[in-house]
Amino acid sequence: MEKNFKTGFVTLIARPNVGKSTLLNKIAGQKIAITTPVAQTTRYQIKCIFTDENSQIIFIDTPGVHKPLNKLGEFLAEESKTSLEDSDVVLFLVDSKDEAGAGDKWIVENYLKTLEKPVIIVANKIDTAPKEKLEYNIISYKKLFEKNLPVIKISAKTGKNLSVLLDKIKEYLPLGQKLYPDDEITDQNMRSIVSEVIREKIILNTKDEIPHSVAVLVEEYKQTDTIDKIKAQIIVSAESQKGIIIGKKGAMLKKIGTEARLEIEEIAQNKVFLELFVKVKKNWQKDNNALKALGFEKKV
Repeated sequence: MEKNFKTGFVTLIARPNVGKSTLLNKIAGQKIAITTPVAQTTRYQIKCIFTDENSQIIFIDTPGVHKPLNKLGEFLAEESKTSLEDSDVVLFLVDSKDEAGAGDKWIVENYLKTLEKPVIIVANKIDTAPKEKLEYNIISYKKLFEKNLPVIKISAKTGKNLSVLLDKIKEYLPLGQKLYPDDEITDQNMRSIVSEVIREKIILNTKDEIPHSVAVLVEEYKQTDTIDKIKAQIIVSAESQKGIIIGKKGAMLKKIGTEARLEIEEIAQNKVFLELFVKVKKNWQKDNNALKALGFEKKV
């Protein structure tokens, strides 16, 4: 291994829908995090592992931060704070199309202002930002901080300036050994990936009708050389939501299942038999036992 090899953890933080998951997928070179137009899509800390000849960078995608409204929200907020404290570098991802808003200010005040870690402002979506407003918008983000921070302008969608961002991150990383094999790009197992793919298809197909009241639990995953057999439970918090997901004569559930199956086959590189069930669990976001069963619990 190279003498000056660098290894470290980088946490991404942003208000919802700024492009954290898109950036992670671009770095990984394939889909590892779901992306939807719906705010607060990310629920788990998803690691993306980038390795080249002189570094290994472990990126952590935290939930889009917001004021917690229930036990699920409290768990997500705690996840974000923990990953910030454990990281070597923090990327504050912002939308360069807009000037800094209340959500950005809230993140800086509650998460970043007293954080004793290097923070890089990453101005995303420069491919769609009006050129005449770009610099003005970026200055508005810099003004949220009491010190002058580095700014890297990127497009997570196209990959523009991604190498510039990686080089800047490496400046702050400590010397170290590889923590993961060269070909490993995420710590997510197939059950986690399947669960998130199904949830993405639900969100995309039901839009505002099923916002954050849905969860997916993979009950069974059997792999053979010829087919992967998967049984998953879709959990909602009201009977009306169950009806929306199933749809008229089961049409919506069939559409969700087909779209999810095709994507899972592409990821698993195998044929997939996917069985979906819908279950109502009232107020599961406030139920400690339900949250624990779905993996939303603090790591000891």
